[in-house]
Amino acid sequence: MMNRRSFLSVASLAGVHSFLVAGKLVYPDKLCTSSLLADSATDDRRYWAGLLYRIAFPVCKALSDDALKKRMPVQVNPIFHNQQDRARYSHLEAVGRTLSGIAPWLAVKGLTGEEAHMQQTLQELVLKGLTHIADPNAEDHLNFNQGGQPLVDGAFLCLGFLRAWHTLWEPLDVLTKNRIVQAIVSQRNIRPPQSNWLLFASLNEVFLMQAGEKPDTHRLWEGVHAFEKWYLGDGWYGDGSQLHFDYYNAYVIHPFLFQIYRVLLQAGMVNESQYQEVVKRMQRYAEEQERLISPEGSYPPIGRSIVYRTGAFQVLADAALQHLLPESLKPAQVRCALSAVIQRQFEAPGTFDAEGWLQIGFCGHQPEAANSYISTGSLYLCTNGFLPLGLPPDDPFWTDPPADWTAKKAWHGISFQPDHAI
Repeated sequence: MMNRRSFLSVASLAGVHSFLVAGKLVYPDKLCTSSLLADSATDDRRYWAGLLYRIAFPVCKALSDDALKKRMPVQVNPIFHNQQDRARYSHLEAVGRTLSGIAPWLAVKGLTGEEAHMQQTLQELVLKGLTHIADPNAEDHLNFNQGGQPLVDGAFLCLGFLRAWHTLWEPLDVLTKNRIVQAIVSQRNIRPPQSNWLLFASLNEVFLMQAGEKPDTHRLWEGVHAFEKWYLGDGWYGDGSQLHFDYYNAYVIHPFLFQIYRVLLQAGMVNESQYQEVVKRMQRYAEEQERLISPEGSYPPIGRSIVYRTGAFQVLADAALQHLLPESLKPAQVRCALSAVIQRQFEAPGTFDAEGWLQIGFCGHQPEAANSYISTGSLYLCTNGFLPLGLPPDDPFWTDPPADWTAKKAWHGISFQPDHAI
């Protein structure tokens, strides 16, 4: 499917073992072989898995060593001079956002070979690392309740647990579970503004409910009711009462609403028709997302937080993961479209620093593109563009032959279907 000019250094992780020297991930000089350059659907998965491993490994390894605060750089847009302030939040950002993106992959069954090795490695690192985040005696005891930002990334952490409950939550020891629950409960002191932040509070409450705690029903329902009121039509929600022309419907709104409603449906707190309405809106937005991907794998750098890179396609990725793609989208065309975006963004020079950490940028190292609230940890929201790795390797998403996506067909004179609003 992909025209892999260099196949990125991540190919070494897809087919060649990396190794550790002094706690750092080291990549072999020879990055790929002819077998890795084969033009097949199987190699798409190898490419995705190797890249996601490369992104997540530094976070997971450092956390497991109780050394995330020590090892992870905290970089910001230099124009803002707020590095020290963002350092209060950046580490929880990295953990919560990474976990939310890798959770489905860590939970999928039936992997073999190098991918199974990568999965097992990350599982072990994450489970060990989670014992540190709320341990008051640990070096990586993270900030869950000082300032407003921890509400955001506590919720991303909870999203990761909800996406892989049996893999990431149930194996934790009782003390660690209790500490994490209390850390999330402590976030009730953070009052979210009337925006997508309401959904962080709501998702925290459904996590606590699933963990056996009594939810704060006001915080749970406030976000749910607000976004029903703020639905603007054709798959778009306002972020508040007004439209923000950016990717926050993908970064937060649709994925969080979907997860919240899914738990509420299982608990009998919403009915099937309410859940299906949320799904229908999500499907329409996924359909629109697919049409934004150009034949070359680019998309418009519009609005806030564009340095979240592939996190901008979380809805399309989540719909594929849940087998909820609309009828207009075939799994293979979504795989190929997302693969083109992933390659375009992560092969850009400067995406990673010399130690393997992500650097600020939309396509490469572009620190000037960051908003004032962005730091190194923020960037790991990009992992949420890789959610289909939670599908097994024999799923049609991975096994169907390569297929052109909508814009590629449109700009090459190939027949394609018209678009319709809902």
